[in-house]
Amino acid sequence: MKKALIAVNAGSATLKFRAYQDGALVARGLIDRMGMAGSTLTLCAADGAPLAQHAVGASREAAAAAMLDALGAAGITPGAVVHRVVHGGGVYTDATEITPEVRETLARFIPLAPLHQPASLAVIDAFALTHPEIRQIACFDTAFHAGQDTLATRFGIARHWHDEGVRAYGFHGLSYAAITRQLPLLGLADARVVVCHLGSGASACAIRAGQSAASSMGLSALEGLMMGTRPGHLDPEVLLYWQERHGMDVAAIRDELYKRSGLLGVSGISADMRELLASRQPEAAEAVELFCYRVAREVASLAAAMGGVDALVFTAGIGERSPEIRARVLSRLAWLGFALDTAANDAGGARLTGEDSPRHAWVLATDEEGEMALEAAPLLA
Repeated sequence: MKKALIAVNAGSATLKFRAYQDGALVARGLIDRMGMAGSTLTLCAADGAPLAQHAVGASREAAAAAMLDALGAAGITPGAVVHRVVHGGGVYTDATEITPEVRETLARFIPLAPLHQPASLAVIDAFALTHPEIRQIACFDTAFHAGQDTLATRFGIARHWHDEGVRAYGFHGLSYAAITRQLPLLGLADARVVVCHLGSGASACAIRAGQSAASSMGLSALEGLMMGTRPGHLDPEVLLYWQERHGMDVAAIRDELYKRSGLLGVSGISADMRELLASRQPEAAEAVELFCYRVAREVASLAAAMGGVDALVFTAGIGERSPEIRARVLSRLAWLGFALDTAANDAGGARLTGEDSPRHAWVLATDEEGEMALEAAPLLA
């Protein structure tokens, strides 16, 4: 049987994976609470039929071994593993086979993605330890944005900092690349499109003729839109205020920025948009409204970066599944020519705007793992 390509998308506590043979999805799975007590593995066929579900040892090495063992028991022989890596710096702009030298370079980018990069590297190391014979490939969230004009990447700081790598990179690139592949089907191959990737992590990207022109995220995955637990745009003086007035050190500030802000921080209730929409607490309502306000404001900013906007796309967990959030954002963008079709939006139709709308908004499903498989395929040919 032909060996499969396994696409691995590792978070701090979960590991999503999909198996592809000849480009076709054959299985998908999830390891929850990865590296912790109570970790579990679930494996399903491409059509959702259950294949396996059991406990996993409390280490990343155990998770890696359990994933490959479960696939093997289902008759799927892994030939290579492709990893989603958040930060490729300015070095990696294509899928890259992971060698010791590549792994060492990726570790240098940990200060640029202190929560995400270590998780990816830990999973890469786990596979190298348990199954060193399997080829490993990295695909990068920053790669899609690598061709942006310097104006879109530079901060207003001294030139030597930019030359050192302190610049805007942009993230969620695998998601944006997956959406870009679908734009020609909508007649938008050469259009100016703003894509809103709205999930626990949220960002927006200006895509002009299939290329990234600007992104809401910057040096790290903190900047831009308000997120589940991250604040998005924030005056740097806030950090100095915390440091000088409250004696917070780097670790405490980072914890505040990554884990205690955003929807959770504003509401004081939850980082989950579903819970906030269902809540009657005014703080929850304020958090939701602030989220929508920031999305609409960012869309307008990205439109300015392209000299206009022809279409808008919503994707990712909130973008794909929350008609309420889409409606609120579009109501704030009516002045740009987006006329919401309430029935289509509530029904989850692909097009969210009416036939006579000057500009159209769409909802499209993203597929980061599928994009990883496509990008890695040339290395395995």
